[in-house]
Amino acid sequence: MEKTPLAWHELGAHFADEDKAREYLEFLRWGASGPVCPRCGGDNPYRLTPKADSKTPGRKGLLKCRACRKQFSVTVGTVFEDSHVSLTKWIQAIYLIGASKKGISAHQLHRMLGVTYRAAWFMAHRLRYAMDCGSLMAPLEGTVEVDEAYVGGKRKGGKGRIPADGGRKVAVAVLVERGGRVRALPMARVDGASMTAEIKRHVAPGSTLMTDETNIYPGPKVPSGQRTIAGMTRHMVNHSEGEYVRGSVHTNTAEGFVSLLKGGIVGTFHHVGKGHLGRYVSEFEFRYNIRHLADKDRPVVLVAGAEGKRLTYKQPV
Repeated sequence: MEKTPLAWHELGAHFADEDKAREYLEFLRWGASGPVCPRCGGDNPYRLTPKADSKTPGRKGLLKCRACRKQFSVTVGTVFEDSHVSLTKWIQAIYLIGASKKGISAHQLHRMLGVTYRAAWFMAHRLRYAMDCGSLMAPLEGTVEVDEAYVGGKRKGGKGRIPADGGRKVAVAVLVERGGRVRALPMARVDGASMTAEIKRHVAPGSTLMTDETNIYPGPKVPSGQRTIAGMTRHMVNHSEGEYVRGSVHTNTAEGFVSLLKGGIVGTFHHVGKGHLGRYVSEFEFRYNIRHLADKDRPVVLVAGAEGKRLTYKQPV
């Protein structure tokens, strides 16, 4: 028989099946210690074995908790619950989205996984929801760079629009712990009060802030001549005068993340609606914060983020 190269979705079907995919997803979710009941936390459930001669044989992968007596499977209580998409497709999507530095579009997922575009869009948004762990992060500390990005607006030359908000630019606040984590948040507006509130919320007291010359912060000067924001010392570089680095004072790390975010939005997704922008920002934030992990280790973190989350977009057919 003549042999031909296999597409990505054919490759997955060739080397895996639903039983193996379910077993692997159980490992990603619960680790080597085994299943835990998502309802009561019971750690000693038992498996229900389907019987072919039964009138109601049940589906594969069902477990029953000894404590609360409820049945569950590996997808219950996660973004994968009630999905009609096969687990082999979900596993592949988890790896693809976790490893794609600038993101992967729903059209690309649709082509690679062999699912409809609607199903690929549905999967991608569920996984982005799982990636949204920023609110659970410990406060940033040490030296924290602060910048603002603006996504959307008119294209160059005035031809066409990137409709992030009906053609208007949408602001994203970017806080980067130098050498560490990032926290990025879409903002209704960027002014001193709103930015100061986010800095207080996401940056530990006693940290040192690095910003550009923006004058939105009205903070008082300290004896050294530097200004403060939320009680933290602020060092500035003046981009308008061509100053980008002064010793250790710069915002290059934050600007690097902004470039990554904008490059992904424009180059991969092309346009993003305001209602969904937060999910896309969470995706880039998630990958940046686990950038030191190998691709094979990222699915463990992503599946952990799916715990206790449901997303009720209409299921594609």
